[in-house]
Amino acid sequence: MVVLNKIYTRTGDAGTTALGSGQRVAKDAPRIAAYGTVDETNAAIGLARIHLALADAKIDAMLSRIQNDMFDLGADLCVPDQGDGKPRLRVSDAQVKRLEDEIDAMNSELTPLRSFVLPGGTPAAAALHVARTVCRRAEREMVALASLDGEQVSAPAMKYINRLSDLLFVASRYVNDRGKSDTLWVPGENR
Repeated sequence: MVVLNKIYTRTGDAGTTALGSGQRVAKDAPRIAAYGTVDETNAAIGLARIHLALADAKIDAMLSRIQNDMFDLGADLCVPDQGDGKPRLRVSDAQVKRLEDEIDAMNSELTPLRSFVLPGGTPAAAALHVARTVCRRAEREMVALASLDGEQVSAPAMKYINRLSDLLFVASRYVNDRGKSDTLWVPGENR
């Protein structure tokens, strides 16, 4: 259980922060950057939800579940595997599968794309596109972290962040009147 009685601790004033394991690292360490961008993705999803609460309760509920999962992902990333066998909160394959099922359900109601979609349309769709691009940055940072010697990122965590950006794209089309309000890219249109 998390207890936050005091918000400021002064322990980070010198530019370090604690991982979930208690180890202190620089605030710009790759692991901090990765889960910091996961947190930023979560905030962008929260902003998108403002536009959905009344317009599409089903998508809003799905994004609410995802926001909770994003804290699981942050917890997964902030406590590196110490090889000590202690149980840790990790993203699961079941969470990845749920994203896949939700993508498939939304996508089944959309017409196939014949071009790339320009970010925009409704305010909710535009906000979901912003969340998608932040999510892609989180994925790049997780890949960079996993490529470092002595660092690892769980396979389900990598799958989850990859599927999430796909889900945010499909959700943006879904809330854009099932894709009818999408604006498609026209290559070379303004030459």
